[in-house]
Formats: sequence, structure tokens, C-alpha cells
Amino acid sequence: MAFTGFGEYAIDFFDGLVADNSKTYWDAHRETYQSDVRAPMEALLTELEPEFGGGFGTGKVFRPYRDVRFARDKSPYKTHCGAVIEQGRGGGAYYVEIGPDGLRVGGGCFHLAADQLARFRQAVDVDLHGKALETILAALRRSGWEIAGEVLKTRPRGVAADHPRVDLLRHRSLYAVRVWEPADLLHEPACLDRVRAAWRDVRAFNEWARDHVGTSELPRR
Repeated sequence: MAFTGFGEYAIDFFDGLVADNSKTYWDAHRETYQSDVRAPMEALLTELEPEFGGGFGTGKVFRPYRDVRFARDKSPYKTHCGAVIEQGRGGGAYYVEIGPDGLRVGGGCFHLAADQLARFRQAVDVDLHGKALETILAALRRSGWEIAGEVLKTRPRGVAADHPRVDLLRHRSLYAVRVWEPADLLHEPACLDRVRAAWRDVRAFNEWARDHVGTSELPRR
């Protein structure tokens, strides 16, 4: 199925789920989720995967159910639908999400396992690779991207206070995000062009992560 935009009631579905995150609401609106959210997201990913998946990773749409085993918030459903093309967590990711806030896209290292974090810091420490990452992030900021991630309050052990990239070395995760508020474009075929252009913006960032961080060799918890 070709992507023609998210359904007319996609945002209304999530607004309702925020107000009533219950199985009763979910069961009553399951068909809307499938037709206006899930099916268009799968179609969007199918259209984008030939350009962004080859040699990088595979695409998937995330399940709508929350893992509440260790969470204080026991609400059962995610209030957004996300999809990603990646080879493995942390080694670069093309991310897209629809939810009550509109359309969110992103790229980079959303999670770094211990071995990935070590490789990330090693690469940032090297002038050639660290300066390349700085250049990539600066270009993204100029284009309107937010650079985010989990950051240590102090520098990592063994890192000099005057290290030229000490701020980058403090990161435990590092990614770029952009958000567009709900608008008519969300429900049109042109939404595909917006996501494609955004993912092209983060391509250099993801390729840096793929080449210098890679996938984790540690078992998933």
C-alpha cells in the first residue's frame, strides 16, 4: 500500500488515549488505530526503507503496548506510534513518530550500552573523528534540529577538564530531533517528503554512529 498520509482521526485517537489510557478506550478505537495510524506508518516505512535501509538496517514499527513491569506509571498503551530503521540500538537510527504533539523525527544514538559508550568516547577523543562529529552536529543545529541526550553532570573519569570536546564526552546518549505540530500536511502524501528530507539531514550523523559506535555485543537485559 502506498503512503497517502496518516488518517483523518490519527491525532484525535491519541488525544483520546491521553485522556483515557484504558483497555476500554483501546478496544473501542482499535480500528481507528489500525487504519489511521498503524497501516499508514507501515506504508511510510515501506517507502523509505529502500533508500535508508540498504547497508544500514531493517525497519520496524514499534508495538503499542508499554512495558510496565518496572514503571510507576502503569498505563498500558503508548501515546504515540514510532517506527525506526536501524541495525541495532545505539549504532545510529532513522526514527519517525506520530502522536498528540504531531510528527517527530530523529537520528543518532538513542541508547548506548556500555561497550558502545566506550567506543563512542574513544572516537570523540580522536581529533579526526571527534571534529567530524562536531561539524555534523553544528550543521544540524543550524538547520533547526535539537541535539539532545542523557548527559553526565561531571566529565567522565580520566577526561581532562580542558579537553576540546569535553561536552560531547559527557553524553551517555546523543541524538537529533525535530518536531512539527499537527497540521494538514500530516494527512497528505507530502508527509513522506518531509520525513525523507529529515532523514537525509541525519544521514551523516547515523553513518558516523554506524562506523564508530556500531551495535552492542552485550546481551540485552
